[in-house]
Amino acid sequence: MMLRSRWLAGLLLPIVVLPLTASTAEAGVLDTLSPGSLTLAPGTTGSLAAGGFRVTVSRPGGQARLAVTSGGRTVWAGVPGRAFAAAGLGRLSWRDRTGMFTPSELIAWTLADQSIDRVGRSGGDVVVGGTLTGGPLKAPYQWRVSAAGQGRLAMHLEVGTVTGSGVHRRPDVVALASERGSGERFHGFGEQFTSFDLAGRRIPVIVREQGIGRGRQPLTAMVDLVSGQGGSWDTTYAPIPFYATSSNRGFALTGGRYSVLDLSRPGLAVAQTWGPRQGAELYAGASPAEVLAAHTASTGRMGALPAWTRDGAVLGLQGGTARVRRIVDEMSASGTKIAAVWLQDWSGQRTTSFGDRLWWTWQLDKNRYPGWDDLVKDLHERGIKVLTYVNPFLVDPPGGSGAAPRNLLAEARDRGYLVARADGSPYMLDQGGFSAALVDFTNPHARLWYARAIATEVAGAGVDGWMADFGEGLPFDAKLYSGDPAELHNRWPMEWAKVNRRACELADRPDCVYFMRSAYTGSAGQAPLFWAGDQLVDWDAQDGLASALRGMLSGGVSGMTLTHSDIGGYTGVDTPLGNYHRSAELLQRWAELAAFGVFFRTHEGNQPAKNAQVYDTEQSRAAFARASRIYAALADYRATVEREAATRGLPALRHTWLVHPGSPAAAADDQFFFGSALLVAPVLKPGASTVPVHLPAGRWINVFTGRAYGDRDRAVQLIVPAPLGTPAAFVRQGDPQGTEIRAALRRAELATPP
Repeated sequence: MMLRSRWLAGLLLPIVVLPLTASTAEAGVLDTLSPGSLTLAPGTTGSLAAGGFRVTVSRPGGQARLAVTSGGRTVWAGVPGRAFAAAGLGRLSWRDRTGMFTPSELIAWTLADQSIDRVGRSGGDVVVGGTLTGGPLKAPYQWRVSAAGQGRLAMHLEVGTVTGSGVHRRPDVVALASERGSGERFHGFGEQFTSFDLAGRRIPVIVREQGIGRGRQPLTAMVDLVSGQGGSWDTTYAPIPFYATSSNRGFALTGGRYSVLDLSRPGLAVAQTWGPRQGAELYAGASPAEVLAAHTASTGRMGALPAWTRDGAVLGLQGGTARVRRIVDEMSASGTKIAAVWLQDWSGQRTTSFGDRLWWTWQLDKNRYPGWDDLVKDLHERGIKVLTYVNPFLVDPPGGSGAAPRNLLAEARDRGYLVARADGSPYMLDQGGFSAALVDFTNPHARLWYARAIATEVAGAGVDGWMADFGEGLPFDAKLYSGDPAELHNRWPMEWAKVNRRACELADRPDCVYFMRSAYTGSAGQAPLFWAGDQLVDWDAQDGLASALRGMLSGGVSGMTLTHSDIGGYTGVDTPLGNYHRSAELLQRWAELAAFGVFFRTHEGNQPAKNAQVYDTEQSRAAFARASRIYAALADYRATVEREAATRGLPALRHTWLVHPGSPAAAADDQFFFGSALLVAPVLKPGASTVPVHLPAGRWINVFTGRAYGDRDRAVQLIVPAPLGTPAAFVRQGDPQGTEIRAALRRAELATPP
């Protein structure tokens, strides 16, 4: 029970005569509800079934406890003697610096003591009700659970009006609290780039910019000083309020409001939501795969990609028609398998202090790409698809002879289709050197208009897909056609995905491929492909190559089953204390990792002239050609992996824990399985020619050299050779899929005979 006196007036609460505790209200202050005591009214103990789950209220050892079990196993329970629900009065505020949203969470009053006064049924649901109290304040609550499908249980907490000492209002924040086991590991939470196990952390669930540096110093501090976009370990474009644990159970919040999953206190897991109610789902299974299947059955699964995506590289190129033709010819001559070109600057390029940016007019820049139709036709005749770029923002087009014929910003503004400020004027958002307006997807007419614009102007340019960038920028103080930004901010990426899907339908391109960096619960059911955001052109685990791998693994566990990263990273930075430019070695190692994935795409980066590129030299072209042939050789196996994503919700890139959960190797974060058969240990450090690998029990064969490693009876950790050009990748001896993989690589002349 705490009162934050410094900002009491801002809460607009009636005066309550209780001790005061000073605090600050500056951006970045964090606060989490903590459960108090739990008491039971007479006659409330007992057990009721909800589908395959059972809710039990009991007094083990004389301490009140509520537990949810499945098959006799506890999957969610309060700490004995402590409340499983809490509420509070407080204030949540936001600071936004170019999409980097930072919360201030201040809880003035906590209602943390809980009584269970009644347990019963309402229809087929189990309902638990009672009172939450804190000092002179009290509020009724109801916790309702219902069967939601195989291995799934839906939960809903509703807290009524808080009364006492002149207070009469709904709570601002509620929480469910459960116990967690000592040593229990927690995985998921969307794309998280720091560690695969986030036990002991406090994870905010807010869609926002990933940041530059993300805690790497002094880079992050310098970026923060200039723009506020340095980020931290928990900043991500794609947070998803879901976790699966090493105890084969899962938990997910439903709804879109800002939430926190707090695992920072020993033995306790708190799920906190800013609002008067909270929805959640529980998942139970005999294995991690079963838990993920239950989760993705609820939130939506990604389907298999078109066959062409499996056949070679997607070359990220810029600079106009002649340059694209020349580089495609050079890369083809080097032996590169090319499935597509990705021409993000198709609508024009502008230069800002950050680097090369684009004109967000979503129409062809005919000066930059003369003869566009012939370029697309010629590439298609060579079996090469064409991809471009779009995002949910609009700007006025540049002047001059090459200006876009349509001004989509003016059209949207005149029709009232833009996200607005409180006064109704368009909300022009700073993009670092220019401003842009955001289309209001809560307006059904605006959604359809923008989907038609993409179908006509983007897909209508003859392309086969595009990067659907951004999705994280909805301001919390915006005025929308309908709905509350606090509820919709996190859901905006899913709404953006729906617009792109509709555009594909309107263009009669049901198999067009659009790939997104922002995501939230439900996005996987709307987007065909994700990518891991904008990493530094560097190696490190905070914002480089290693972080991209960890982000893809955690995102995969969270339902983002088909994902990839920019080969070589994206963000280059020049600072007084050192520059971040892509090296040829980093580019090659990143390509070697990406070859074992579902989309093999390069990016020139925000500073193309300062970055090593795959087309620079004969050596770089040859190295990339080999990686592209590895990727293409795995096409048939890749199709199998994608089918598993669609039918079972299993990610293409799998942490070892997901494939061998009982093995000591399950704790290895810097390796992965591509599907269930192919174990990859990528080189994540510069200058290395060997790499550590944790092998589960069994004999494992290097798919390129044929050399055998490991022990048939136990897991082992080894240092294995991984020279440039020969990634460390293994299949289990005797595995039929592994045999097929090795045969495919031999046919492509990439592996030694057995």
